[in-house]
Amino acid sequence: MLWGVHGSVGKVALTPDTPLVQALGERTDKALKKAFGYTTVGDFLEHFPRRYASRGELTSLQGIPLGESVSIVAEVVSCTERPMRKRRGSLLEVEITDGTGLITITFFNQAWRSRDLQPGARGIFAGKVGAYRGGKQLSHPDYELFDDQPPSEHESKAWAETPIPIYPATAQMASWQIQKAMASVLSRVEKLEDPLPEVVRENNALLPYHQAIVQVHQPSATGEWKAARATLRFHEALLLQLALLRQRDEMRSHGATIRTAGALTKRFHEALPFTLTSDQEAVITEIDNDLVSGIPMHRLVQGEVGSGKTVVAVRATVQVAEDGGQTALLAPTEVLASQHLRSIVKTLGPDLAADLVPTLLTGGLSAQERKRAELKVVSGQARIVVGTHALLNEKLAFHDLGLVVIDEQHRFGVGQRDVLRQKGTNPHVLILTATPIPRTVAMTVFGDVDVSTIRGVPEGRQPISTHVVSLSEHPDWFGRVWSRAEEEIAQGRQVFVVCSAIDKADADPDASEDDVPVTGVEELAAQLRTHPQLGARRIGIVHGRLDSDEKDRVMTQFQNGELDVLVATTVIEVGVDVPQASTMIVMDADRFGISQLHQLRGRVGRGELPGVCLLVTHVHPETVARQRLDAVASTTDGFELARIDMELRREGDVLGSSQSGGRSGLKLLRVSTDGDLIEAARHQARDLLDDSADLSQYPSLQRAVDELLAGQEADYLDRS
Repeated sequence: MLWGVHGSVGKVALTPDTPLVQALGERTDKALKKAFGYTTVGDFLEHFPRRYASRGELTSLQGIPLGESVSIVAEVVSCTERPMRKRRGSLLEVEITDGTGLITITFFNQAWRSRDLQPGARGIFAGKVGAYRGGKQLSHPDYELFDDQPPSEHESKAWAETPIPIYPATAQMASWQIQKAMASVLSRVEKLEDPLPEVVRENNALLPYHQAIVQVHQPSATGEWKAARATLRFHEALLLQLALLRQRDEMRSHGATIRTAGALTKRFHEALPFTLTSDQEAVITEIDNDLVSGIPMHRLVQGEVGSGKTVVAVRATVQVAEDGGQTALLAPTEVLASQHLRSIVKTLGPDLAADLVPTLLTGGLSAQERKRAELKVVSGQARIVVGTHALLNEKLAFHDLGLVVIDEQHRFGVGQRDVLRQKGTNPHVLILTATPIPRTVAMTVFGDVDVSTIRGVPEGRQPISTHVVSLSEHPDWFGRVWSRAEEEIAQGRQVFVVCSAIDKADADPDASEDDVPVTGVEELAAQLRTHPQLGARRIGIVHGRLDSDEKDRVMTQFQNGELDVLVATTVIEVGVDVPQASTMIVMDADRFGISQLHQLRGRVGRGELPGVCLLVTHVHPETVARQRLDAVASTTDGFELARIDMELRREGDVLGSSQSGGRSGLKLLRVSTDGDLIEAARHQARDLLDDSADLSQYPSLQRAVDELLAGQEADYLDRS
């Protein structure tokens, strides 16, 4: 049954601010809110089609991966009813084709559908792709046939070629149901205000905004939706760049304390037991220039695991400490905070560490330890403070907070980062990330941040070989995984085993019955302790439900070589350094994103031992999830993986933490392909802001940017 527009809605004119429930009725409003989070007409109008089909088109079935929800244009080839073998009732099997392949759709006890699904019938078919008798099928299918006939033979060609919008949809609300709701809204919406000045439209050959919105949803020809998309893509890029540059200008309008390198910094350089790489030297120069500029630094330093970001950050803390300034380093976990402290102390050397008093402040400290640490912070004795969320405590005061260092910024919300910055007077901000970021992403996501890159990896890092262990193709390989682990341990080495969940209860509650159950830390550790080979080995576990003391105790044991195997969740993803660890086994590797897998892999091969990474999975070879795993196995170049990641994410949120599906932070703009457009929009945005710093000369544009900054997008606009 199709979703209808509520009968009592009437013909009241709609504006972008009109609540969706008033426009479409309770039932459709509830479905759209649940699926996409939309609450207003304006939200819904920006639910743009993913692609376009035509009645004359048969969309390619080749390469459609298993497990994905798809909408395809196809033609019925056959329709057969037969009794079911193991239970009462009948099964209706319908074969459909696109001219390149066949796919089956199946209905239980719905023989009446055979009246519609006769050979030759065409329409849009939607469902989740599954395996069936050596072929593919759409499970839980939905469809709408092209039952609207051309009014005359003369107009039949135009009818056949009119583009049909295919929307991002869900199992509860199919593409054509969204199309019907959109048509209802467009028929009643007032003319939409165009935020762009006329001169900008003319210079960039753009359509008026209202026309672009109508054409993107209801094109009469292919050229119409292409022109509409080009206009709306530029709108999105320009508004985003205006918001980013306005924030950057606002930040740079405040003065910051000048922090000049001196005797302490010189001592730091002289005490280093190794030579800095050219990349490290270049980034240090950039940071040094920021610290003496009198403008708050807002810099992201990106580099591979082990590239030497920590040394660069520590050098900045020393420069800030020259005149008594303090640095707060915010880490995502207590384990990582403790390791950062040890690494900082080691990098500083005993003399400088005694002068700067690096201090740990985490929730796991006893009341007495915490009080002592807080006194060191407020008095200014501790010039380097490393901690977790405990640093955000409103009662914690700094003597002179001059620098905020944030490790893996995506782990923290905007509000949390702001709380820390407010503890100083316009402190400098340095962000560290081991997730390589392509240039266009940096320009889009971190447009208000200066980006520095450390590409080189210090000498001595060992190669890491990565292999996909495909249990769907080779179930017997599972035993070989543990034999391989035992071989490494027998040579005095250690093994990481990472699971995506603590136990089976953490598995996705929406997973279907035929999905492979998730491997949990608790169950796997119990199995390994009774394993014929590994059962005699020392096995520890670490996960988020353990208290901080227990996590630290187990991690310390592993780092000291007192454990052979560590079974853990991704709590060990970033920063944990165990030189004797040679092997990383990732269970259900398809449940992780490319950047996560790349960082997990970086936990091994950190000493003198070459690393091995085994990605264990049940997914089938033709799935997107398997493509991700194959990409990770094909290269250790993080920047190349970041590029592949963007291409594979499709509708995923390249700006946030989700790996695929759901609402994308960007609607039409694609950072993987729209680099030139983003750059052009940035230049246009700069010109507009130079002309009117607060955009008051362009009130419509000012309102649009203010709405963007006030909305949920602000979470990815402020990445500091």
